[in-house]
Amino acid sequence: MNEKLIECSGLGKRYGAKRALDCVDLSVGRGRIIGLLGPNGSGKTTLIKILCGLLQPTSGKVAIAGEAIGAKSKAIISYLPDRTYFANWMNASDMFDVFEDFYADFDRKKAESMCKSLGIEPKEKLKTMSKGTKEKVQLVLVMSRKAQLYLLDEPIAGVDPAARDFILNTILTNYNQEGTVVISTHLIADIEPVLDEVIFLKEGKIMRHQSVDDIRSEEGKSVDALFREIFRAHPVEGGEF
Repeated sequence: MNEKLIECSGLGKRYGAKRALDCVDLSVGRGRIIGLLGPNGSGKTTLIKILCGLLQPTSGKVAIAGEAIGAKSKAIISYLPDRTYFANWMNASDMFDVFEDFYADFDRKKAESMCKSLGIEPKEKLKTMSKGTKEKVQLVLVMSRKAQLYLLDEPIAGVDPAARDFILNTILTNYNQEGTVVISTHLIADIEPVLDEVIFLKEGKIMRHQSVDDIRSEEGKSVDALFREIFRAHPVEGGEF
C-alpha cells in the first residue's frame, strides 16, 4: 500500500489568462485530517476537482495512492461537492441504490443507520427537504464509503454553528481511519480542533503545509490566528474557482 495518498508536482491550472493553481507541490500521507484553508478565490475547489478527476491540470503531475488520475483513483476517493447534485424527484433510498451500483465500498446499512441518527426519512423526496437536510443526505452518502481519501468541499458553509458541530462529529466518527480526510473551508475556527495538518492556499499557491501542533508550538498562536495574519494584508476578492 502506497503511504502517500496525494502527490502533486508542479501542478498548475489556468482558465484562459487566469491562473487558478500555480506550481503546486504537495505530499499527503494516510490517517490524517487535513484542512485545505484559504479565502474565496484561492483555488481550493480547483485543486479538489483535479484530485477527483473532474478537471484536467494545465501543467504538472498528480497521483493518488501512486496511481495517475483515472478509474483506479476515482474508486478510492469519496467526494463531497460544494452543492447538491441529485435530482429533486429522488429520495435518499434512490441515492443509496446509485451508490451501491457505482461504489464497491459503499455500506448501505451504515448509510441507513446514519440517516436514522440524523433524523432523515429515507423515502422523503429531496424537493421537500430543507437545504440543511439535503446537505446531510449528501454527507451520509460520502461518509458511508470505506474510501482511502475523502475530499470534502465546504461541508460546513452556510449552516448554523450547532449544525457545524454535528457535521464535523459525523465526519469524525464515520471515516475510514486508514484513509485521510481533506476538508476545504474558510471557517478555520470551527474545524481547527479536529485537524492534524493544514494547507494554506493563496492565489493558487501553497503558502504553508504544516502540522497543527507544530504551528502552535512554533508560532505560539492558533491556526485561525495565523490564517488571519497571513491573509489580512492581501485579501482575495471574487468567487472560488
